[in-house]
Amino acid sequence: MAAHPRVCAIGETGLDFFRTAPEGQEKQIYSFKRHIQISKDVNKALMIHDRDAHRAVLDTLDEVGAPEKVVFHCYSGDADMARECATKGFYLSFAGTVTFKNAPHLREALALTPLNRILVETDSPFLTPMPNRGLLNTPAQIPNTLRVMAEVRAMSLDELCQVIVENTIRVYGEFH
Repeated sequence: MAAHPRVCAIGETGLDFFRTAPEGQEKQIYSFKRHIQISKDVNKALMIHDRDAHRAVLDTLDEVGAPEKVVFHCYSGDADMARECATKGFYLSFAGTVTFKNAPHLREALALTPLNRILVETDSPFLTPMPNRGLLNTPAQIPNTLRVMAEVRAMSLDELCQVIVENTIRVYGEFH
């Protein structure tokens, strides 16, 4: 199924160590390694879910060998991790959390991520940006996230949107 032309990415996959016992973590790592290999076998982007497992995700990608296109879905790391991801050519997709007052680490990460590696989240039902934090997130909230992202990057909203469209096409291909 992964090779089907309508499939544009493998995942969301990755590691989620939030409330996960060590034996569960090992099972996740095993599955994650298999998904990485599938991504490489079919030459499609790998969409990564990473919750409380930053180092383990990066180490697993290093151990197995990352696919050509890696996207950190709902990026939650800090600036140091963003630097490491940038050197490896990974894409960072920012969610509504980048708008939260208590998330300066995300804005710092966004500020130093190369423009050609920035994406915006469209699928994060519980990460609603300000000013609607706490409500159910929908794609209609994306402009609130983009406005903050453009401000952080000191560029116009139109410029940022164009960059994100180009990045999205580079990762997932053209949609018809």
